[in-house]
Amino acid sequence: MRPGWETGIPVRLAASRPEPGEACPELACIRRRLPRHALAWAELRAERLGLGADRALISAGLLDEETYIRALAQDLGIVFESLETAERRQCLLSDDEFAAKAASGLLPLADGDSEVTVIAPRGTGARGLVRLIQSDPALAARVRLTTARRLNGFLLRAGGDAFSRQATESLKRRWPALSAASSRGFSIPLAVLASSFVIAAVLVPDTVQLAVELMLSAAFLAWLGLRLIGAVVGSSRPLPDIDLPDRELPTYSVIAAVYREARSVDALLAAIERLDYPAEKLDVIIAVEADDVETREALKAAKRRLPFSMIEVPPGGPRTKPKALNVALPFARGTFTVVYDAEDRPEPGQLRLALRAFLNGNRNLACVQARLCIDNTADGWLARYFTAEYAAQFDVFLPGLARLHIPLPLGGSSNHFHTATLRKVGAWDPYNVTEDADLGMRLARLGYRAAMIESTTYEEAPARPAAWLRQRTRWFKGWMQTWFVHMRQPRQLWRDLGPAGFVAFNLMIGGMALAALVHPVFAAALIYRIAWSDTLTTADKESLVFLGMFYSLTAMCGYATSAYLGWLGLARRGLSSSAWVLLLTPVHWMLLSAAAWRAVYQLFANPFAWEKTEHGLARTSQRARRLARALSGLERDLQQARERGRLPRIDDAATDTSSGRRRPLRESA
Repeated sequence: MRPGWETGIPVRLAASRPEPGEACPELACIRRRLPRHALAWAELRAERLGLGADRALISAGLLDEETYIRALAQDLGIVFESLETAERRQCLLSDDEFAAKAASGLLPLADGDSEVTVIAPRGTGARGLVRLIQSDPALAARVRLTTARRLNGFLLRAGGDAFSRQATESLKRRWPALSAASSRGFSIPLAVLASSFVIAAVLVPDTVQLAVELMLSAAFLAWLGLRLIGAVVGSSRPLPDIDLPDRELPTYSVIAAVYREARSVDALLAAIERLDYPAEKLDVIIAVEADDVETREALKAAKRRLPFSMIEVPPGGPRTKPKALNVALPFARGTFTVVYDAEDRPEPGQLRLALRAFLNGNRNLACVQARLCIDNTADGWLARYFTAEYAAQFDVFLPGLARLHIPLPLGGSSNHFHTATLRKVGAWDPYNVTEDADLGMRLARLGYRAAMIESTTYEEAPARPAAWLRQRTRWFKGWMQTWFVHMRQPRQLWRDLGPAGFVAFNLMIGGMALAALVHPVFAAALIYRIAWSDTLTTADKESLVFLGMFYSLTAMCGYATSAYLGWLGLARRGLSSSAWVLLLTPVHWMLLSAAAWRAVYQLFANPFAWEKTEHGLARTSQRARRLARALSGLERDLQQARERGRLPRIDDAATDTSSGRRRPLRESA
């Protein structure tokens, strides 16, 4: 270790800074607890970021928050409030106001006949409080100090029912027609349509059968056409190179909802730590089910420097990811919020790129979606095909839709939101098991827009058939829920989305489910007709030949389109060597059909069941292989430089002189 870097802070900074406590009075309470050069570094960091120096020390892992807050309280003569014995009745706020206080760090609390304000300092809050007490010492009796962890714990303990009700009922109360909580609104039209179809099928069965088959085939071909249009249009133009200095960067909330993910949480936190964003301006929230003891213990045991808030989701249904996200959202302090899953590994520069997209976008830009890519491609043919699907979806299809300003069905993670807008539109529907696609459509209906950014998040795909089937069943069930919800009022949907958006919604959301459902039906009908062809009349045989050719051509178009988009996406990812798996497209489609019909059953039997996908099972990683190749190439270049006597100064090359941080090796492909 270099002399003078025992705490990661250069000693030479000490001589160039004023006495700690003058520029940053919030450091006076811990002046004797840390080396002078560490305090001087914290002052520099605070000045560069526009935050309190206490935040710099805590985020760097040089001081834990509770130690600092207790020292600050003692120095100012303020009571430290543990909140361990506080009760809900002491807080004279309504349930809605109670939940709204989560992100503010302020809580009014009754203390006998008087009222005190409990404060969990954030940003420059500690500095402001010091100066306020110095100007009026009598104010010390009217405030109390606590930590963010203790404040959040009290809010959830005392107001768990309020948070749970808000998470599950808010959207249903505000816009009942946009919630999947009830089937009311589309059950009658569906019943009328089904009854009419049955009556017509009894009266003129052959005509009805032919008409239905031709309509379904036309819808299927239109769905394929939309996907090809998205591929032809291509991505949007690169964003202008506009970056904010670190001082002007807003606080960015990172939310992950985890359940039975004890194996994955440490790697998730490590990935968040690698994000190229000031740690002091990251608001990391991990939402975990209250009865998930194993994951909670894994989070507590995680040896990570970056502070994070663990929010325990109150029990009660529906037990879904969107409900957990809704419980966590009131605690988000960021101007922007990104959602990650437990297995996600985002590229380090993703937050800055998303912020650049928001800065360059219109005021109605509410969300930007990063591209998802499968990391464990080599784990088997299902994972390899999953990679091709994601490449087709996120590298080919969705960028084209975004350029056409067609509503995007969002992916389940790496969605970056303007936090205020996310709250304004009702956040996630806790009763929809593909809350991402539903939220994308709701944003569009309420006048907002989503866009794509060229940043990748790597994910783990299920490589075993049983796990794959459960995940795809949930996806299909959610797409069906989303279609039913938004088609409750078709004319209103037409007005909200416009003709192009209306057609695209039905093809994207309804078309995905319909294609999977009708594929085996068409195949079975064709096989049945061929098997009984000896009993048909000459005219019927001619009709059979025509329909057989038509159905075969339709199926071949579907296979070819899916394979082409998958190949194009893999080529753009530099993974053309995996394109052989696309030969298994017919087999994959039959598996999709099994999942779709299983989803139909669940839609009626157990519509809100969330079938958990287990993570942390990957055996391979394309990111690790590429990093190993990059390191091997670096070692080769260094060896050549040594042999030529021109060894570069690694410390200088790897240090960002503007921030004093060492830049991590880029992990992107």
